[in-house]
Amino acid sequence: MREITHTFAICAYKESPYLEECIQSLKRQTVKTNIIMATSTPNEMIQTLADKYDIPLYIRDGKSDIRDDWNFAYNQADTEWVTIAHQDDRYNEQYAQCLLEKVSEVDNAIAFVSDYMPIKNGKIGPRDVNSKIRHFLRQPIKNDRRAASRFWKRRILCLGNSICCPAVTYNKKKLGDSFFTSELKFNIDWDTFLKIADMDGAFVYVDKPLTYYRVHDGATSKEFIVDHRREADDRTMFRKFWPGWMIGIIMVFYKKAYDTYA
Repeated sequence: MREITHTFAICAYKESPYLEECIQSLKRQTVKTNIIMATSTPNEMIQTLADKYDIPLYIRDGKSDIRDDWNFAYNQADTEWVTIAHQDDRYNEQYAQCLLEKVSEVDNAIAFVSDYMPIKNGKIGPRDVNSKIRHFLRQPIKNDRRAASRFWKRRILCLGNSICCPAVTYNKKKLGDSFFTSELKFNIDWDTFLKIADMDGAFVYVDKPLTYYRVHDGATSKEFIVDHRREADDRTMFRKFWPGWMIGIIMVFYKKAYDTYA
């Protein structure tokens, strides 16, 4: 296996009660890579955890913004591969190991994607309806040849965002700095994955739940559902794939997935 460098870049925001769990899951990795933390909302809790776990902390000046915060954290990493680790989520101890093994096998890899399981009420799994649908939609890229095909990369995204954002690792060497350029707020990840899908290179995929995505009342995703910004962003994304009449049909069923976050 060729030598590959990797960084977990944790985006810390305000005072998340789950941040330490996230850090601990990264510290338990079977293959040790780099861990850094970045924030635009510096506070005593974040600083204390950074000191406790000996993690370099980078502070961004300016108003908090998902795109700017992600770009800042991503830019601080000086490795070939970068995972934007979300503070509320956890990672399987084999995430880094599987990442390094998989991308070493594929010369044109531009992003690594793993399966995930939801965390609800502190428990991992079982899969909810949303997770099951997203898992089904990702199946074509289990095949490495399809994972490099623009047609198949777009297909897994055309009926919704089938990729779980914290489960993704980016090839910074190929994608460059400040890669997050979407003007969307809720669907910045989906829009970014479409940007990658239109590029040469493969979404390398491991069909194993290596990421645990937390669903809870304080999540940003829930805020966007309540004030309907998610629905507006979803319609914007579907317009990149479908005619207007088709979008209306899709949204009837797609909005039922919002109940997953209730």
